[in-house]
Amino acid sequence: MSGGEVAGILVAVFWAILVSFLALVLVRLAQTLKATTKLVAEVSEQAVPLLSDASATVRSAHTQLARVDAIAADVQEVTANASALSSTVSSAFGGPLVKVAAFGYGVRRAIGKKGEPGPKHTVVVGRTLPGARRGGRRNRRSKD
Repeated sequence: MSGGEVAGILVAVFWAILVSFLALVLVRLAQTLKATTKLVAEVSEQAVPLLSDASATVRSAHTQLARVDAIAADVQEVTANASALSSTVSSAFGGPLVKVAAFGYGVRRAIGKKGEPGPKHTVVVGRTLPGARRGGRRNRRSKD
């Protein structure tokens, strides 16, 4: 065999190996694409119901928040009404009730002391008060 024939055979073998390698790579790539397509289809099948459920949950939460907002507004209105009612009752009945209570206290005191002689108050100039009136037991020993 001549040198040209050997070189031709080597080039043919090189091309055969290269084509075989490329064919193997293409087969593996086709398998990977099939697996990826199958995975994407499975994810889509599972994701669509999950997204539908999430959308329904968000709508339900929105409805509940609207209800809570309405309830909070009602509570605020009731609180304002209760405050207004309290101030009205206080202004309408507070003064007269205090006057009636004071009058009742004065009547009871007057009736209770009607038969008793009044206390005798004697003022002595230059005399200090007893310790009990100045601050209790602590000061009794020191300032009598």
